[in-house]
Amino acid sequence: MKDFKIFSLIVMIVCITLSPNDVKAKQLTATESNLSAKEKSIITIASLTAKGDLVTLKSELNKGLEAGLTVNEVKEILIHTYAYCGFPRSIRGLQTFMEVLNERKTKGINDESGKEASPIKEDGNKYQRGKTILEQLTKTQQPNTLTGYSAFAPVIDTFLKEHLFADIFERDVLTYAQRELVTISVISAIGDAEPMLKSHLSIAINVGVSAEQLKEFIGVIQPIIGRKKTKEAKETVNEVLKSRQKNNLKIK
Repeated sequence: MKDFKIFSLIVMIVCITLSPNDVKAKQLTATESNLSAKEKSIITIASLTAKGDLVTLKSELNKGLEAGLTVNEVKEILIHTYAYCGFPRSIRGLQTFMEVLNERKTKGINDESGKEASPIKEDGNKYQRGKTILEQLTKTQQPNTLTGYSAFAPVIDTFLKEHLFADIFERDVLTYAQRELVTISVISAIGDAEPMLKSHLSIAINVGVSAEQLKEFIGVIQPIIGRKKTKEAKETVNEVLKSRQKNNLKIK
């Protein structure tokens, strides 16, 4: 009996000693699977730009810089939005960002410019370059014969391959994952584009965005885009995750 009590005491001491480290390990794991402050700012900046809420955008641009986004990264976020919500929203976002930077300079705040985009190698066929990038993003070989809307209006397929995926996605100021966060934020904000949202959610997973991060993404955009659009986005996220699990496709 005495030996049993001694053994129990030893077990208790070991558990007390190890439990803080165990909790810390779990916290680290959870943190690594969550969206970072910078990633949350990317989502809010992109969705507010698409929505055209410039007052709130101004505040979130400040928060984004404080979260560690460089000036060039924010510029690139705003530039990228134009491909999905048009020049007017993108340009208004850039003009708002100019105001923010000017106000911060008057306060003596000098924000980090960050790296410029590396020169793009213009060798080879631009359409083929864009097609190759799209194949990398989707992990699917692109057909040689156009179908659907691409066959109906071939020029838009050319614009997509040569401009969106060659000109824009080749720019290395943002990673593919960051660009996809911008994209799904804008598409969710404009609404009624579930097929495109579904495609880009799959691409987001392909380039490293985790299932947990996509679920957290819904929580970040909800106060911005409203209940109805959030419900639609959430349903699409769940559909994509369920489909990938069913087909045994890797979700990070």
